[in-house]
Amino acid sequence: MASASHELRTPLTVERTLLQVALKNRRASAESLRSTCEKLLVQNDQQQRLIEALLTLAMSERGIERWESVDLAAVAEHVVALRGQEAQRRDLRVHVSLGVAQATGDPDLVESLVANLVDNGMRHNVGGGSLQVVTESRGDRAVIAVTNTGPVVSPEDVQALLEPFRRSADRIRIRDGHGLGLSIVRAVADAHRAMLSVEPCPDGGLRVEVEFPGQNFAGG
Repeated sequence: MASASHELRTPLTVERTLLQVALKNRRASAESLRSTCEKLLVQNDQQQRLIEALLTLAMSERGIERWESVDLAAVAEHVVALRGQEAQRRDLRVHVSLGVAQATGDPDLVESLVANLVDNGMRHNVGGGSLQVVTESRGDRAVIAVTNTGPVVSPEDVQALLEPFRRSADRIRIRDGHGLGLSIVRAVADAHRAMLSVEPCPDGGLRVEVEFPGQNFAGG
């Protein structure tokens, strides 16, 4: 809660400063006021994404209330398609290999997990880098794996990246994240009794794999 309060307080402080400066400038032009409004919208968007992430984290830690059949391939295809322009903006090559992967769980939380995996892979990447999204069946279990290029991550940093608001030195410099992406992935995986594996790639980046119970799993 202390970390969440700090993360929320920062954009609020920036917003207050922007408003105070704008109000004190009696000669402010329409253009400068518009610029202030645009900056405020950016800060507001950051707060909204953080609050949504906190709600998702809380929901996943509460457990699964409804178990349904979930097509991981369809979810991954949908998530990647929505981020096509973002991948172009970041100059990333996205490769998908979507095999049959029927899982059981909460469809909304599963989509949130996949979205956070893809967003994390895009955000912590390098220009001209790549992102690979794979779904497949492994026995009676459904698997999704996301691998991205990016800065080298030491094995010692992996566990910290799964904690809320924890970032490695390279990730601290990236300002469009909220430090909850992989902690949400872990919480959703735990709620689904899924197996989570996070491994640094030798040349940089991460490979994150989640192995869900198959479509015959009934919770419990």
